[in-house]
Amino acid sequence: MSKPMRITLNVWRQTGPKDPGQFERHELTDVDEHMSFLEMLDVLNEKLLGEGKDPIAFDHDCREGICGMCGIVINGRPHGPREATTTCQLHMRTFSDGDEITIEPWRANAFPVVKDLVVDRTSFDRVVQAGGYVSVRAGSPGDANEIPIPKKDADAAMDAAQCIGCGACVAACPNASAALFVGAKVSHLGLLPQGQAERFDRVRKMVAQMDLEGFGHCTNHFECMAACPKEISVDFIARMNRDMLSAMVKEKDTVPGRKPR
Repeated sequence: MSKPMRITLNVWRQTGPKDPGQFERHELTDVDEHMSFLEMLDVLNEKLLGEGKDPIAFDHDCREGICGMCGIVINGRPHGPREATTTCQLHMRTFSDGDEITIEPWRANAFPVVKDLVVDRTSFDRVVQAGGYVSVRAGSPGDANEIPIPKKDADAAMDAAQCIGCGACVAACPNASAALFVGAKVSHLGLLPQGQAERFDRVRKMVAQMDLEGFGHCTNHFECMAACPKEISVDFIARMNRDMLSAMVKEKDTVPGRKPR
């Protein structure tokens, strides 16, 4: 039987996007080491409600590391200290009895704070809406092996498709860049035959929307890959940049009055 842990929490509280925020200090004396981090926050909220206080707002949904909803900076690291782990998969046994933990929301201009630890990540949705789809007729579903795809490309597309859009890459980047997210979303379709028809329009539109949303530029710090709970590779950023250069060349070649190269 595990011994209850005593934990001190410094939690960011902010009532709205335009309101000043501050840290609140809370102590829990009965934290079970087998609790997930979000379950620990549930316990804290039950305590606050019992005291007639406003509970802490935080994002969550599946609590299985799939949906990408949970997003908290824990002791300066998005999703906490464990690699390839979302906040909801992080367990309190990662910490020690008597630890002091600082909890903050994602920090980025493109992710404005809604309340407390909740941020508005609909900028990601708008980037995907700009071009993260296949709109051309690709035929009805056929047998899995009907369209031959090199294993290397199929594996890379699956790796890119693992991105859950949690935003940890943005929170970890000193420039608040979304290049890893956009690179993954551009690549998982651009690597497959069905995505080739719109490949260059896709990257143009999605990169333009990324810039419009106010995300910073990538300067190759690689903090994004280190923070990503799905271990998305920065290779997809390089692929996005190559496709963007190709798209710019193709756009110049189609200017009226100019002969194609």
